[in-house]
Amino acid sequence: MSNLERDPQEIRCGTEAGERSEVLAGREVPLGGPRAMKVSRTLPNVHRRMIGAWCFVDAYGPEVAAMRVPPHPHTGLQTVSWLVEGEVLHRDSLGSLQRVRPGQLNLMTAGRGISHSEESREEVLHGVQLWVALPGDRRHVEPGFEHHADLPVVSRPGFTATVVMGAFGGALSPATTHSPLVAAQLAVDGPAEIPLDPAYEHGLLLLDGEVEPLTAGPLLYLPPGRDALRLSGRGRVLLIGGEPFGEEIVMWWNFVGRSHDEIAAFRKEWMEGEGFGVVEGFDGTPLPAPALPTTRLKPRGRAR
Repeated sequence: MSNLERDPQEIRCGTEAGERSEVLAGREVPLGGPRAMKVSRTLPNVHRRMIGAWCFVDAYGPEVAAMRVPPHPHTGLQTVSWLVEGEVLHRDSLGSLQRVRPGQLNLMTAGRGISHSEESREEVLHGVQLWVALPGDRRHVEPGFEHHADLPVVSRPGFTATVVMGAFGGALSPATTHSPLVAAQLAVDGPAEIPLDPAYEHGLLLLDGEVEPLTAGPLLYLPPGRDALRLSGRGRVLLIGGEPFGEEIVMWWNFVGRSHDEIAAFRKEWMEGEGFGVVEGFDGTPLPAPALPTTRLKPRGRAR
């Protein structure tokens, strides 16, 4: 998924982090044209830019809408598409053509550069789009795409977990990761004690239902040091986490880099039609990059 804002702000991420739980409220962002569906963006947030290597979280629906995201570029990250309801068609410059359905994972590794599009018919759509920042020694890897229709499931008293990325509850997702992280969908049914890796910081997003202590909309941030979290109620929750990301990054529009000049070079390549390949089969033109801000982009602290 693309950041379709016409005037995207510089996203400053780095190494500083607080040591308290936080409720990260989302901001509403339109995804596309005049009939665009709205997404709630909880990462990056005003006070916190990353949770582990997770640097972008957009939640949308449930609502009747048609997704239409034209071909656009990415660098230095992985895109994670997770649906609760509906169906989305992915195309990319590697030639991938894949529908993603609820409970299935579409994972695209941008590496040094890739472009893709996403679209759906008008129907009820409900899901989450996430980005993972690649560490410095992996951010120029060859681009790749994976589709995982069958993911491991862990059942414990009060909940069942689908392991989307990384390891959880003794099960390991087949998805490729480049840093220590986790993502899982938790189906909560009653009181439950959710195991957590104390080396990780975590975020929890209520997808549907009523699950305490969560509320619909915000992302709950938990700092490292916890080995469990008690939930109660009935509903679905997205859990993400990872070791605190130890690098400063510059994230602007759809690029993750390390300096202003690098981001400017990515933008130039995209606008000149170089470096990101061509998405075949999409009925429309690629998405133009917005203008760079008038001040230089700087890598700064990951929390403020």
